[in-house]
Amino acid sequence: MEKNERSTPIPGKEKEVDIINIKGIEDIGYVQPDSILLNSLTPEENTQCQHGLYFQDGERRVDYILTYHIKKPSSSRSNRQSSRFTDNAFTRSLRRGTARLGRPPPPQPRGDPEVASQDHSMDYHEDDKRYRREEFEGNLRDMGLELEKDEDTKTPGVGFVKIHAPWHVLCREAEFMKLKMPTKKVYEVKQCSGVGAKINTLVNKATEPLHPNVEENRGQHVKHLSYAFSREKQHLFDLSDRDSFFDSKTRASIVFEVLKRTKCTKAKYSMGITSLLGSGVYTAAYPLHDGDVDGENVEPNDRKLLYEEWASYSVFYKYQPIGLVRKYFGEKIGLYFAWLGLYTQMLIPASLVGVIVFLYGCATVDNNIPSMEICHPRNNITMCPLCDRACNYWKLKEACGTARASHLFDNPATVFFSIFMALWAAMFMEHWKRRQMRLNYEWDLTGFEEEEDHPRAEYELCVMQKSLKKEHKTHKPTEIAEEPTNKWKQTVQSAMAGLKLTEKEKLTCRDRLPAYMTNIVMMLLMIGVTFAIVFGVILYRISITAALHMSNNPTTRSNVRLMVKTTAAIINLVVILILDEVYGAVARWLTVLEVPKTDRSFEERLIFKTFVLKFVNAFTPIIYIAFFRGRLVGRPGSYLYVFESYRMEECAHGGCLMELCIQLSITMLGKQLIQNNLFEIGIPKLKKLIRYIKSKRRSFQEEEREKKLQRYETDHFLEPFAGLTPEYMEMIIQFGFVTLFVASFPLAPLFALLNNIIEIRLDAKKFVAELRRPVAARAKDIGIWYNLLRGVAKVAVIINAFVISFTSDFIPRLVYQYMYSPDGSMHGFVNHTMSYFNVSDFQDGKEPMDPHHLGYQVEMCRYKDYREPPWSNTPYVVSKEFWAVLAARLAFVIVFQNVVMLMSDIVDWLIPDIPKDISLQIHKEKILMVELFMKEEQGKMQFIDSMTPCDGKGRNNHAPIARSRSIPHTHSHTHANNF
Repeated sequence: MEKNERSTPIPGKEKEVDIINIKGIEDIGYVQPDSILLNSLTPEENTQCQHGLYFQDGERRVDYILTYHIKKPSSSRSNRQSSRFTDNAFTRSLRRGTARLGRPPPPQPRGDPEVASQDHSMDYHEDDKRYRREEFEGNLRDMGLELEKDEDTKTPGVGFVKIHAPWHVLCREAEFMKLKMPTKKVYEVKQCSGVGAKINTLVNKATEPLHPNVEENRGQHVKHLSYAFSREKQHLFDLSDRDSFFDSKTRASIVFEVLKRTKCTKAKYSMGITSLLGSGVYTAAYPLHDGDVDGENVEPNDRKLLYEEWASYSVFYKYQPIGLVRKYFGEKIGLYFAWLGLYTQMLIPASLVGVIVFLYGCATVDNNIPSMEICHPRNNITMCPLCDRACNYWKLKEACGTARASHLFDNPATVFFSIFMALWAAMFMEHWKRRQMRLNYEWDLTGFEEEEDHPRAEYELCVMQKSLKKEHKTHKPTEIAEEPTNKWKQTVQSAMAGLKLTEKEKLTCRDRLPAYMTNIVMMLLMIGVTFAIVFGVILYRISITAALHMSNNPTTRSNVRLMVKTTAAIINLVVILILDEVYGAVARWLTVLEVPKTDRSFEERLIFKTFVLKFVNAFTPIIYIAFFRGRLVGRPGSYLYVFESYRMEECAHGGCLMELCIQLSITMLGKQLIQNNLFEIGIPKLKKLIRYIKSKRRSFQEEEREKKLQRYETDHFLEPFAGLTPEYMEMIIQFGFVTLFVASFPLAPLFALLNNIIEIRLDAKKFVAELRRPVAARAKDIGIWYNLLRGVAKVAVIINAFVISFTSDFIPRLVYQYMYSPDGSMHGFVNHTMSYFNVSDFQDGKEPMDPHHLGYQVEMCRYKDYREPPWSNTPYVVSKEFWAVLAARLAFVIVFQNVVMLMSDIVDWLIPDIPKDISLQIHKEKILMVELFMKEEQGKMQFIDSMTPCDGKGRNNHAPIARSRSIPHTHSHTHANNF
């Protein structure tokens, strides 16, 4: 560390000087010392510096990067640039001194007054940003960080501030952040014994090819005891290699913590790094990746290892190196990929059962009596028209294909599959809780508690404005006219007074009331927009159905239903994809209006709003088909109309389950292929290309440029990390598709499994190669996402109960078989579910235009409903069979819901949240930690006794206790090393 300290080029305040821009160095007069320093580097150090991972001295590692905009010099500015080169160090220090005192700098000498007046307004904002950068960077130096600027890069218009955290800063911040670090003490991890050990051995041997080639996945029989880092107890930790004790991920998170605490207070309002980024003072802030992922002579690093063993599609069948992911990206991202991996593994049994259910439907379709009756050649049942005027009478056997296809998804096995998926969801949640606890133990997060975040910059700004308003109201302005020279002083004083008031002020519900009202109105409006679009698609289906029935092409008329269903589903998909992007932006805008206090509160509110809007957007068309379509129709002669001309659409004779399956499959597959995969691949590459074009670099120079760019320049062109919310959101919506309507689409888990196998590697490649390295964030769970998962799993039980009961024909078949069938079979079920209608009862102008379409005069037609025939005393009134079926449906919903939820609760109760071996290891760690400190204390006492002279009567019996606090740290460190 002494060598690093000596390598600081410019002492005092003048160390802010750009040591890379040679012109700036010449201007100040420090050329010779620094040039000697830079030229004295060895070839190996020069090679490291060229990678951009170190300062110019080749020793201090770059822990963080800040970028800012450099205005390109114009011709007029270049004329006066030469005059700036003549400024000496005294002039520059004078300008900096005035800037730090809060006064504007003295005017610069201008060559041409006219040009100066034109440039003044253009340079005002740039100068203001520069003054704020200088103050902020000075405050960072006061916090102990070391900075180095680089404006002479191959990225025009961008300047880089390289930040290095020296050892004493790392130790101080690690203690403040309560980072648990491995101590010298190791202990043996208890292994299973007996039959369990043999089973584990066999499983490990069988799954050996599935493990990635990284050290983190090797079985470890010993573990380092971890303890919160403390500068007073450094002897507990292995500090033989200080450069690797804090890895790059930890160093970056420490620097980021310092950046969040550092404020720029001499402006009108206090500004932190978030405000400085938002106002354009800095354009980006990010830690560096460890190195390149491919190319010739690439040194081994964690990023390259992740790219080869995790982000490659060739290792799709292997487990994820979760330990290495956590080491490189932090616990929060590691938990996401661990959750995604477990979810994908749990989809394997669900997919197998779903395929078996689908194959059962395929195998029994020829033995299904209702579909056999519909498809029988002698079936001569005449059906009523499906629309007014344009549609004709038709034969029931024309619905043979739809009836057979419906049986694939509407059979007794789907009920079993619904129960299975409800229990599967409960098993998945319990399995994740156990996996989460195991990761908390392995990652030393067992005692971690999330502390209160720093207030957001926007919140502090609003509180400041509120404080200043109160101050202006309480203090009446007595002196209106003041000298112009005191305006800046008055502004600073008012700002400082506002800072004192912000300690007591906070935003109340009354302050946020307009934002809350805006949130409610906008959320209802967006949900109304979704309903309106679904209603528009309904009108599309109705009108297109009538138009296609009027076609002269017999092929078109025979495939009307299939064409209308498919095109409507595609329209719904396109609308869903568009509205998803709109709703994401609206949710963020509404959350910004609320001005949450902390980043965590902001994230949770944003997640909730986004989830509600996107959930409604994705599932409203499906809910309409499942529960409303075909039930608001009316009957022949008394149909329900929309706008007095559009007759509400009916379901096919096989029910709406087939149409529900088509809508589900198109929406789910479309979202996964287009939104989740195509967008994730295409949009980052497109944005990267745009950034290259803006920097005036051509595509054919890309390979050559990549070789010349520094590491921090290469990372600058990567896509910024936007958080895990989009990743979690698409998986939660997929979880809804898998569980909510699984009774109508048993292949949903299979499609989700295939998507997730690609999704894991796609996300991995995006994080490793396409995104800037995110700041590592500690977390012990997945937060609000777990509550959303539990909510979706509970709602899935209710929805599947209603789908089986009301959407499918499962309950009507049971009622007919056990109440109305003469022989207890399903023969006659089709005829039982249809009612009669006398065609003479059609309303005027609603009868078919071609009543002789079938070649004979139709007097009676049939329609699917439970109603009295026209010759009864109460024609067309719902029959007693209708009420019997309705009662059975409601009873099934109640029984199914309670039984399945009871079984889920039993599963939840039987499976403990914490694995037994992890619980024992946590308890063992606590005991070992107490023993360690007891030995340390005994060692101190023995050392004090040996150093304290005692007379014959032992008059210093109580002295060691009092003196132990004043023993020099070096002595305790020396003695404690024996432990």
